[in-house]
Amino acid sequence: MWVAISIAVLPPLYVVTAAFNADQTLSGSSLIPRSLTLENFKGLFVQKEGGAEVFFVRWFRASVIIAVLNAFFTVFIGALSAYAFSRFRFRGRRMGMLFLLLIQMFPGLLNLVAIYLIVLRTGEVIPALGLNKLTALLVVYLSGAMSVNLWLMKGFFDSIPAELDESARVDGATPAQIFWGVILPLAVPVLSVVGMFAFVGTLNEFITASVLLETVDNFTLPLGLQSYIGTNFEENWGSFAAGVLIAQIPAIIGFIFVQKYIISGLTQGSVKG
Repeated sequence: MWVAISIAVLPPLYVVTAAFNADQTLSGSSLIPRSLTLENFKGLFVQKEGGAEVFFVRWFRASVIIAVLNAFFTVFIGALSAYAFSRFRFRGRRMGMLFLLLIQMFPGLLNLVAIYLIVLRTGEVIPALGLNKLTALLVVYLSGAMSVNLWLMKGFFDSIPAELDESARVDGATPAQIFWGVILPLAVPVLSVVGMFAFVGTLNEFITASVLLETVDNFTLPLGLQSYIGTNFEENWGSFAAGVLIAQIPAIIGFIFVQKYIISGLTQGSVKG
């Protein structure tokens, strides 16, 4: 048990101490730094005299905007689709759900080459959706985990009694009014869970961004932070650790707001398929 606790606790603790350590190397760092400094944090926002341009704020802003938009559209599109699969009966409904489940069995890495080629060709027709464009990255993210999110939301919608729909329909409500006025308020827990998962997953995503983004001024935060330790001539582990700590702030704030919905959303969404 203590081994498991150590594996879970020591890496984050090491990152925290490295962020406040004056040394920029790992070899001289320790869990108890000899001297505390805020220079690693300052260097993320203030350009040193004669130094390279600082892009951290731009990376942070781009990542947060993409994560928020991805979470919003994932919840919006997923909720509409899940409601249709849960409440309506139409040809291909069962096969559609099975197909969505099937494609989740394949690792996302298998799609990278296809995604790259699709974005490359699309950019020739629609430049805003081409390589090195954040809009293209957002579209790719939207299609990433839609299948599992749809299954999770459908399971939650199935747990909401259909009698509520019938009562609203008797009162003259349209399907749209039932969805927005009856179902969605009851589905806040699962919508919060799906939105939070989409937000955090996008905020920390590295591989797809590294394939589609090319210039440093268009990097997302994980890709930009990697540049602090991925160069051949300089490795700034202190700045990297400080950036990692700041990168967790949006996720922490999000969890604070939705923590009461997470357990209920996960458990109720897995009751029915």
